[in-house]
Amino acid sequence: MERFEDVLAVGGRSNSLGRAAEVLDVVRADPSRTDELFACISAEDPWVRMRAVDTFEKLVREDPERGRPYTERVVSDLTRSPQASVQWHVAQLVDLLELTGAQRTGAITWLRERLATTDVDWIVAAQAMTTLVSFVEGGHVDAADLDTLLAVQETHPSASVRRKATRFREALRERT
Repeated sequence: MERFEDVLAVGGRSNSLGRAAEVLDVVRADPSRTDELFACISAEDPWVRMRAVDTFEKLVREDPERGRPYTERVVSDLTRSPQASVQWHVAQLVDLLELTGAQRTGAITWLRERLATTDVDWIVAAQAMTTLVSFVEGGHVDAADLDTLLAVQETHPSASVRRKATRFREALRERT
């Protein structure tokens, strides 16, 4: 198969995943190409980055151990991306990967920063809330702290985010 960056460029400038499923099949069969896939998350083309991070997240969701060698880079490098489609998947990945205490602290800080404002893409807000709720359930985040952030998201421009924030707040209150 050709270079992943070239394959992931197929689909052009659209939210289409193009040939990303082919890349996933190749990486499943040949784990030695995972580095190449991960490198595409930092490609110059934002559409390649979107397809690459989506493919990587699917790989890790299937087999979290496959993501282990990349955990530090997810937390330290990918959290710096301003691209919403990368941030959304990073929020998913930090819930899928086994994090050290320091990595979890960094991930939680990053997620909180996303939710401290309504000036955040709706899909990033939705996934950051979902992941922080998971961290509350795991005992890594205080429910009261998350409640404050959820209250902020109840004023988000997206009705979907507002509804999700309200549902999460209600669920957290029921737990206490």
